[in-house]
Order: sequence, then structure tokens, then C-alpha cells
Amino acid sequence: MFTQVLVLNASYEPIHICDARRAIVLIAKGVACSEHDTPRFMRSPSIAWPVPAVIRLMHYVKIPYRQRAYSKVHIFMRDNQSCQYCGSKPPPQHLTLDHILPQSRGGRSVWENLVASCRGCNSKKGDRTPREAGMNLRNKPRPLSSFFYLHLVRSKARDNHYWRKYLYY
Repeated sequence: MFTQVLVLNASYEPIHICDARRAIVLIAKGVACSEHDTPRFMRSPSIAWPVPAVIRLMHYVKIPYRQRAYSKVHIFMRDNQSCQYCGSKPPPQHLTLDHILPQSRGGRSVWENLVASCRGCNSKKGDRTPREAGMNLRNKPRPLSSFFYLHLVRSKARDNHYWRKYLYY
């Protein structure tokens, strides 16, 4: 069972998404309570637990700001699934990650040095900087902010009517 559950802090702010099993474990331990249940149940030999759609932590948890590790999917979402050199929107399987400062020249794999690029632009740029290749970046790459993460949670909630009232629609 892979039902996603929205996790709220004690102050009702959304802080995480977990799976149904993890949510039930948190409820059983007394760390969280269910705010809204689905009509489904998860069963053990001795008990049937209603599968929660939204849980709330019993005690407030301070979430320190931390920069999230990059991933290909997050870079593509940040760059709106488009090539940052020519602006085209190829299918996701035709997008590549490009290091602005090539790795062979000491470029690191960090948010600020990675952009989405179509295969043609990536090949054209090759082992050069955009300036050397005569190409311009459309947007300055930045790390994902916590606001962007909340936006991702909200976009996942579009089809989840249980979450809507907790995400300020």
C-alpha cells in the first residue's frame, strides 16, 4: 500500500509527505494523530487501522532551513522542463543535465552549476562554458527553496481532496 499522507506540524503547517505505513506507526507511537482518514483500512492479525490522509504531530517540531540535495527531477522542475539555452521543451527523456562550468574544469554538481538542457544544446556547448560557446542562459540557476517544496506539495494535492483545506486552496 503506497498511499501518500500529508504530515502537518502541531501548528497545522504542512511539513512532509510520508506513506501510510509510516503514518500509522507515528499514530500508534502517540507522536501524531489523524486529522482525516480515508475509507480504507490497513489490517494486522489483531487490529484494523483506518488509513489516514492527513496526520498532525502532537508536539511542534522546529524545522531548520536546510538546502536540499539536487536531483535530476528537481532540476528539471526548477527549470520548467525546458532547455535553459534555447528555451525548447523537449520530452523529458530528451532533456539532459548540463554543468555550466564543465566538470573537467572543476565544475561541481551543485544547484548553481546545473541546468536542464536539450541534447542539441548540450552537444553544441560541449566542454566549454556558455560564454565560450556563444550561448546565453535564460535563467540564473538557484537552489530550491522551502517555498518551492511547499509548492510541490500543493501541486501533488490538486487531485487529493483530503489535503485541500490544509494547503490553503
